[in-house]
Amino acid sequence: MDFSGWEKLSLLDYDDNITTTLFMAGCPFRCPFCHNSDLVLRPDKAPKIPWEEILAYLQKRKGVLDAVCISGGEPTLMDDLEEKIKTIKSLGYLVKLDSNGWRPDILRRLIENKLVDYVAMDIKNSEAKYHATCGTKVDMDQIKASIALLKENQVDYEFRTTLVNELHKDSDLDGIIELVRGAKRYFLQMYIDSDHCIIGGFHPVPKEKALQWKEILAKVVDFVALRGYE
Repeated sequence: MDFSGWEKLSLLDYDDNITTTLFMAGCPFRCPFCHNSDLVLRPDKAPKIPWEEILAYLQKRKGVLDAVCISGGEPTLMDDLEEKIKTIKSLGYLVKLDSNGWRPDILRRLIENKLVDYVAMDIKNSEAKYHATCGTKVDMDQIKASIALLKENQVDYEFRTTLVNELHKDSDLDGIIELVRGAKRYFLQMYIDSDHCIIGGFHPVPKEKALQWKEILAKVVDFVALRGYE
């Protein structure tokens, strides 16, 4: 399978690493606030970036770039993901994977084979609100298996939640706590509306509320921070 999006240079996707980010088309979820609507809703019409072009770029930028972030859509849908990552790693790059946790079997294999250096997994909401937040029915056993796997600390990781005022209420916090309790790192991300969202018109959770959540979550997670808030 081909990648369908490419941000050639990023200083934001993977800590302080100079990163190039690849996007795969296709996702089992339909989160209404997702910024990559074309990749999610119309994967068959998404552009195809030749793998040889990406490899040539990575080979030329060795010593300049530090890492490759693989995102989506949902990259664990890519049938040759493992082979592509092996090639990227052979060039000396760190690899970060963005995932919604839908395929814990693939995630485990990548981790056990030391093919990923960092995993960022979305926690969409409390279990009770997961289906509504994802815009489709979700197998929570798969989500929980991915959460438990990352909590084993076999790979560096973070959990993250994009806070949408219409979707994330104070009543959801207890359920979110049960999912992330004992985690290493958790980010509360500010939602930014965009024409590229599956459904536009949502609003960010106010910073004051996000700070309140941060204070509460810090009691059960090692490190909690806001991301995107001024």
